[in-house]
Amino acid sequence: MTVYGAFLHSGSFCRNAFNLLDLLVVSVSLTSFFLHSSAISVVKILRVLRVLRPLRAINRAKGLKNVVQCVFVAIRTIGNILIVTTLLQFMFACIGVQLFKGRFYRCTDEAKHTPDECKGTFVVYKEGDMNHPMVRERIWENSDFNFDNVLMGMLALFTVSTFEGWPQLLYRAVDANAINRGPIYNYRVEISIFFIIYIIIIAFFMMNIFVGFVIITFREQGEAEFKNCELNKNQTDQFFSLFCPTQRQCVYYTLKAQPIKIYIPKNPSQLKFWRIINSSQFEYVMFVLILGNTLTLAIQHYEQSKLFTSVMDILNMIFTVIFTIEMIIKLMALRAHHYFIDPWNSFDALIVVGSVLDIVVSEFSGGGGHGEGGGKGESGKVSITFFRLFRVLRLVKLLSKGEGIRTLLWTFVKSLQMFHYATKRSLYDWLMLWMLLTCATGEQWQQIMLGALPGRRCDPEADVEPGEEYTCGSNLAYLYFISFFMLCAYLIINLFIAVIMDNFEYLTRDWTVLGTHHLDEFKRVWSDYDPEATGRIKHIDVVTMLRRIQPPLGFGKLCPHRVACKRLVAMNVPLLPDGTVTFNATLFALVRTSLKIKTEGREDSRSRSRVWKRRPVDQQNEELKIIIKKLWKRTKPKLIDEIIPPPRGKTQNCQKPIPEKWGI
Repeated sequence: MTVYGAFLHSGSFCRNAFNLLDLLVVSVSLTSFFLHSSAISVVKILRVLRVLRPLRAINRAKGLKNVVQCVFVAIRTIGNILIVTTLLQFMFACIGVQLFKGRFYRCTDEAKHTPDECKGTFVVYKEGDMNHPMVRERIWENSDFNFDNVLMGMLALFTVSTFEGWPQLLYRAVDANAINRGPIYNYRVEISIFFIIYIIIIAFFMMNIFVGFVIITFREQGEAEFKNCELNKNQTDQFFSLFCPTQRQCVYYTLKAQPIKIYIPKNPSQLKFWRIINSSQFEYVMFVLILGNTLTLAIQHYEQSKLFTSVMDILNMIFTVIFTIEMIIKLMALRAHHYFIDPWNSFDALIVVGSVLDIVVSEFSGGGGHGEGGGKGESGKVSITFFRLFRVLRLVKLLSKGEGIRTLLWTFVKSLQMFHYATKRSLYDWLMLWMLLTCATGEQWQQIMLGALPGRRCDPEADVEPGEEYTCGSNLAYLYFISFFMLCAYLIINLFIAVIMDNFEYLTRDWTVLGTHHLDEFKRVWSDYDPEATGRIKHIDVVTMLRRIQPPLGFGKLCPHRVACKRLVAMNVPLLPDGTVTFNATLFALVRTSLKIKTEGREDSRSRSRVWKRRPVDQQNEELKIIIKKLWKRTKPKLIDEIIPPPRGKTQNCQKPIPEKWGI
């Protein structure tokens, strides 16, 4: 407030809604801190507003904004579904009241069937032990979920739609006898049709339509953001329009990308090992060995014979020796510094060291095996089981061997990033979060709700005065837990599914759509032509390189050489005087062409004689420079001039001399 001012001028502290919320929370907290009288207990209730403070983080995180926006849009979109579902719930509840009102009562003593009989005490035996009888009072009680009125009927049916505790409710309905009469086993089995029809209509159809609308809404929000951010070059009011997320991410990646330097040893003997580890035969052999190790782990079982255990131990030693030799060969080829730069190599080294320790500890512990009764090491200071986990970790090496597996792994990582939001909380807060997480998964959430109702005995450690042991809980528990379950189980949890589906679809979608995950392939292929990472290659190597890169970024190996040359000419890649092209300029031209960033009115290679077709290209290049400078102010002017061709006549580019050299 001191920095921004109170409220008189624009941009002041009190003119921001989140600042007003923070001011309210702080004021209420200070008031409740200094005033402890029971007469102002309402002030303590207002302290609940402090839980709204984390919502301020939404204003600073764009990802959270998108999720919250999707939640509100989904709530508006599915309003009609909620209305229809509520009306159906009301209709079934009315039918349930007519069928079951007053019929869910029973006596704690199952031998009594009327309220008049359910009086006095009776004897029960703990766990059927006749030597430990216990005396209990007979109580005529109603079911927690019943159909005595429409509201209770809707609550009972809602729990049925969540598939939590519905078999018990079904059994009560089947055993229901008459009003104020105890149950009779399987008195009306045909009444189960009521619950079957309800589950089919509400739980199977309406609830899944609800889930489908949430996923569709999330997808439509992403598509709307993508469509609305397209740059319309025919309108001057969008001259300073920002890139859409995909364009911005790819352009930013291009500006920050650097070529990869490949370590190629100079020593002839070291070079031999380097060629071995980079050969495809070496990769295939290691892949087969990993699969073999996986098979040996999969066939182990409980109560295996000593011979089988000994064979497994020998195979484990063989695999450990082979993987150790692999690590040594890579260390000899790359040396320690270049070896541990690669995260996968570091992970392999960790597995090898752990596997060797597994064998050493097993031998010195006296067990020498991993079968049953495998020695003293299981109870020693160092657990053999811990080191045996490194054998299982070898399976993780398979993640780096297949494109499909890497796609799934990338989907998992990107989905986690979408929901990355963590705060520091006390142990009590984490227990509350754990309880709410249990409710969100639908596991006995209705029992937690019943435990929060009034009339239940308070926890012995609760902060209550003597005589107030039964004052805990509130009828608001109905509203709180039902709304929480609907919001989390049917909306937020399904947003996780929507995000995972969206990321997986993004990674496996049509080849014509470019994403940031495609750009790493360019860096890898470029390094084969520029192992020293100078950032330049000869222009005659560009076509061959781009044919090695699959669409949407490159041309693909199926693209004819002549067609690839024409496409490269149309990309207008700046050509340096020494006949080379730069790393960033080539990558930017590929991204710009694929995403159609300021590419309207490009000059056709067959109509270079028409000057009026050249002018829009220079104009679009200047506009693109201004937009990049506006978005990324710290970008060096030299880099911008490198990736965007200057006006014609000031420099040489790939459109003029190259076609003659390629025979076009």
